[in-house]
Amino acid sequence: MKRFLPWIGLLVRLGLAGVFIVAGALKVTDLPASGRAVVAYELMPTNVAMTVGAIQPFFELMLGALLLIGLATRVTALISALTMVAFIAGITSAWARGLNIDCGCFSKGGHLPPGVTPNYLPEILRDIGFLAMAIFLMLYPVSRFSLDGWINKPEGDVRTDDEQA
Repeated sequence: MKRFLPWIGLLVRLGLAGVFIVAGALKVTDLPASGRAVVAYELMPTNVAMTVGAIQPFFELMLGALLLIGLATRVTALISALTMVAFIAGITSAWARGLNIDCGCFSKGGHLPPGVTPNYLPEILRDIGFLAMAIFLMLYPVSRFSLDGWINKPEGDVRTDDEQA
């Protein structure tokens, strides 16, 4: 199993990178909508929520890029895990308070039109899956084709990635 962990780590790292890159890219073209999505959660003052919403897409893109190239993987995974916990808490809070909103994870988010009912459970379960991926990378940050592996390669080590596993 130890031999396969770097390959599993690669898949998990690229998968989580893709999640953050797609989520950030879908929001970065409309920062006011991203801000309105955060406002809809009613967890902070409007001006703070609008600022968080404007920063969030860039933050997600940064996490995705770091995971994609495999740089500072353990730290990035920790930040990703904390981010997922915040997302899960926000969605759970919206559900518990009876808010009728789109989570905004992979959309512009905000209030749903009258007659449309949110389905929060699949969103929470999805984010728990992403949280599990981040925790895996915290525990096993070494993966194939990562800058971490290249930077931390012992000096004079000319073995290929396959030989090191």
